[in-house]
Amino acid sequence: MPFRFPRTAPPIIRALGSERADACASIHAESFAHPWSPSEFEALLSSRATIGTAAVDEATDALRGFALARVAADEAEMLTIAVLNAARHRGVGQALMLDVAARLLAARVRSLFLEVEPANVAANKLYARLGFREVGRRPGYYRKPDGSHAIALVLRKDLS
Repeated sequence: MPFRFPRTAPPIIRALGSERADACASIHAESFAHPWSPSEFEALLSSRATIGTAAVDEATDALRGFALARVAADEAEMLTIAVLNAARHRGVGQALMLDVAARLLAARVRSLFLEVEPANVAANKLYARLGFREVGRRPGYYRKPDGSHAIALVLRKDLS
């Protein structure tokens, strides 16, 4: 039997505060061609309309990943979700999405929307597993590193 590295312990999921803006920006830069700045994260995390959730390492309290959603009446938009490269494929993204959904439901949000690039296979598999369905497309939504543009799939999940 081949040797396998042990999976890391499941992340601890908690509310995300603006004190982690720098760490969010760093992880976002690993995940996206056009990352957001620490000041952008600080502004989002300071907004009453934003719900943020963090996945932290149990031993070190270091941020492994995060998710941000913005509430508008009884709907919410997933603004971003990002997981450290070293922590991917270990259930962190799913734990973040489930926590955000629970927080949104507690805030009486009925529907969650998000955009995702069709080429992001891992994210699309996660969203399908969680019950999101395609409700639209946005042509030219994503700017790629080479300057070209890609469509975004608009997905929706009813929370209640």
